[in-house]
Amino acid sequence: MSTVRNIAQGVHSFTSNAFLVDGERTVLVDAGNDFNAVERIEAATGRLDAIVLTHTHPDHIGNVASIVNAFDVDVWGFDPDHELVDRALADGDRVEIGDSTFRALHTPGHKNDHLCLYSRSASALFAGDLVFANGGFGRTDLPEGDRSLLIESIDYLLSEVDESLSTMYVGHGPTVDTNPRHHIELALQAARF
Repeated sequence: MSTVRNIAQGVHSFTSNAFLVDGERTVLVDAGNDFNAVERIEAATGRLDAIVLTHTHPDHIGNVASIVNAFDVDVWGFDPDHELVDRALADGDRVEIGDSTFRALHTPGHKNDHLCLYSRSASALFAGDLVFANGGFGRTDLPEGDRSLLIESIDYLLSEVDESLSTMYVGHGPTVDTNPRHHIELALQAARF
């Protein structure tokens, strides 16, 4: 797979991870918030072709406007009515990220417009805030949060990813590169508890 860098690494503010995927199509998966993302993109690759959002909570989109202004790129996301989204991604749609094709999986419960992005060929998943390392899962106490819907979404994600999944990039915390499917199973158990 392409080179993936978390450009929010080391930032001490309220931000999500922001994954810059370099390759045939250089894409930022989530923009983060409250740090100089433009400077970090320029230092890493000097170019950007698109932003893809897992969802539109402020910590994932705060840097979108400055990035769009600097690189003149389209923003892809689930909700075409959101002011920042230029191109809609529905469940099952495909989007090129780096050197691979990812499938959008609509996974509400944390937020209605939440997407996970999965590539079987790249053996990679961008999980957003649906699931995290060690069985963590997205909070449901914010507007649009729904625990039962989140459980359904984790179950849906498990039905889509297989044992070959080698890397799971999450919205907060460390990337999971050892048996990520097991971490998703743990999240499902924890969310059901």
